[in-house]
Amino acid sequence: MTIEILLVLGLVLSAVILFATERIPVDIVALILMATLLLSGIIAPEEAIGGFSNPATVTVGAMFILSAGLFRTGAVNLLGITLARLGALSFWLVLVVMMLAVGVLSAFINNTAAVAIFLPIALGVARDTGVSAGRLLMPLSFASMFGGVCTLIGTSTNILVSSIAGRHGLEPFGMFEMSGLGLIFFAAGSVYMLLVGVRLIPERKGEEDLRRLFGISDYLTEIVLEPEARSVGSVLADSPLLQDISIRSVEVFRDGTLLDEPGDRIVLQAGDHLKVRCDLENFRKLKERRGIALRQDSGRAPGEEAVLVEAVVAPGSTLDGRSLKQARFRSRYGLTALAVRHRGRLMREDLEMMQLRAGDVLLFEVEQHHLDHLREDKTFVLVSQVELPVFRKSRMVTAVAIVAAVVAAAATGLVPIVAGAIVGCILMVLTRCLTREEAYSAINWQVIFLLAGVLTLGTALEKSGAARLLAGYLVETVGTWGPVALVSAFYLATSLLTEMMSNNATAAMLAPIAIASAEAYGVDSRPFLMAITFAASASFMTPVGYQTNTLIYGPGQFRYADFLRVGTPLNILFWVLATIFIPRFWPF
Repeated sequence: MTIEILLVLGLVLSAVILFATERIPVDIVALILMATLLLSGIIAPEEAIGGFSNPATVTVGAMFILSAGLFRTGAVNLLGITLARLGALSFWLVLVVMMLAVGVLSAFINNTAAVAIFLPIALGVARDTGVSAGRLLMPLSFASMFGGVCTLIGTSTNILVSSIAGRHGLEPFGMFEMSGLGLIFFAAGSVYMLLVGVRLIPERKGEEDLRRLFGISDYLTEIVLEPEARSVGSVLADSPLLQDISIRSVEVFRDGTLLDEPGDRIVLQAGDHLKVRCDLENFRKLKERRGIALRQDSGRAPGEEAVLVEAVVAPGSTLDGRSLKQARFRSRYGLTALAVRHRGRLMREDLEMMQLRAGDVLLFEVEQHHLDHLREDKTFVLVSQVELPVFRKSRMVTAVAIVAAVVAAAATGLVPIVAGAIVGCILMVLTRCLTREEAYSAINWQVIFLLAGVLTLGTALEKSGAARLLAGYLVETVGTWGPVALVSAFYLATSLLTEMMSNNATAAMLAPIAIASAEAYGVDSRPFLMAITFAASASFMTPVGYQTNTLIYGPGQFRYADFLRVGTPLNILFWVLATIFIPRFWPF
């Protein structure tokens, strides 16, 4: 074993740990890997930056723009409106239609974008039908993954593995090459969710459940008692504040010190600072109550058209892993966070200092003329929209036609997918489906830098000989059971790693090893690559394994164990199906 192999394997282990813990943003980790490999001399400068010009990176960036074109023209929202109307008829009807609609949509646009579009609609249906929001949101997230494995452009991982195959002289994936097994996954996953999965999702809407879960659907906010407040001079436990408003928990601070006494011994005074937990409806009452000032809102007089808005922190956004103060939230957005819902954990630090994570829900007041700007910001996904955004409906047919042409051209082999996607982006702007600014802002640059970095690591695995070394070990151990066992092993390894770290990073690291294993075993590498591709896009066991799971985590009032309970049988089911059907669709 050479020094280069030891260094690369050490970097792979470090990458897995850093990707899994997320103490450093995943795109920064990828760039650190790139820089380390470049400085070590294992890869040349042109190889280090080659990931940025790789067809997978360019295609993924173009698909972000094409997806934005469908959204801006209202083509995607049309499905949402139809779904909302069905909500009044039957929960099961809307569940089936929603899973089908999101699955089909996710086969052609970014999964996270598809879920973000349907998120506020699903929450509205849950309120109207009296059903727990989680019983709509988890099937919504899972269905987006079912659909994402049905086409080449369904997820960035599909495009990435196809590009790695092409770089090794293999035939890139066809547009609908994955559709056969993808539809089997879609059907099996949907049946499982409808018959079993939904029933395993806890029903969390009762008041007792909320108390037991430490107010997981409540907001933590901070208020100041003004001299004219009715509760000033009264004992906390019997105060008009607690009698008139349903507050789950309250802590009283005086001169910056927590009053650690029973509520029947604390006499409230003007200027006392209270940290309280309550739901949105009681928060509205609290905000309108005379003598109560929101600490975050003190000194600010919002316009007459200001409205309360709930927004989820989007995965990979500038707020993910940072506090409001660190992100300079007030100066950047001109808004003040009034309250936060933080994954059900009882928070004691100031709201401004609280470290936020993707899936947390912020509550703030915004004037109507700022609402569109907020809705366009990729930092948030609004879940309580007061009105629908303005779409360019006259360009709807044009946007759909452009995306359809890109798909058709790639499917028929008329042009490579990367060329068709680039031309589609240009047409989106020229036909005014998108402005140039909207096209640039539609690209998720974190994903682009992540892809570029992990592709470099894949190159190092191959160039150093580490891929061949690991492949030889796999062939000598698991390979003794036959190629089907090897395919099954690659699927299982990818599935488990994807639950802990980026699916793109997992695929980029394992794909070169899969190709080397196939060469060592003397069989076609296609089945191994497909095992990695499907497994990397089927992450059901954790809320952090896939961005759509993270997005629904807060609004759905989920706990980590909920994904384990519902997702583990689904992961096992897909593993068995992959082991049976991959060798049939892609013979050795």
